[in-house]
Amino acid sequence: MPLSDHEQRLLEQMEQALLAEDPKFATAMRGADLRRRYRRRAVFAGLIFVVGVVMLMTGAVTQVIALGVAGFVVMLGSAFYAVTSWRRVPPTDGAAAAATDVPDISPGSSRRQRRPKGPKGPRPSGSFMERMEQRWRNRRERGYGQ
Repeated sequence: MPLSDHEQRLLEQMEQALLAEDPKFATAMRGADLRRRYRRRAVFAGLIFVVGVVMLMTGAVTQVIALGVAGFVVMLGSAFYAVTSWRRVPPTDGAAAAATDVPDISPGSSRRQRRPKGPKGPRPSGSFMERMEQRWRNRRERGYGQ
């Protein structure tokens, strides 16, 4: 929910007073730009991924299996690091306003939408394949597959 003009002015005055009173603390609390930090981490992971590809190819050409496996492991690790870093990048102000209707379900979010707990409905009988065939028939009858 956005702040009103009066609240924004009060917040700016409080920030200025804090900066005037204790500039070192205010600078530490302001911190670094998270978008830049996580983007830098993702780019670094991309470069490490390229190093892993080079290691993998060198291991394949020279027939040194350990080097190829190590390159593959480096590639996997850097890809995981890049994806987790990129997912943590906060949206820009325009994107945040557009995404207000979408719940944040990322791994680090504190406001995960959860299903209500309670008794589940009756479990359908039959094998897995029978249930899949029944779902397929239901879709065809409703006209979803056309």
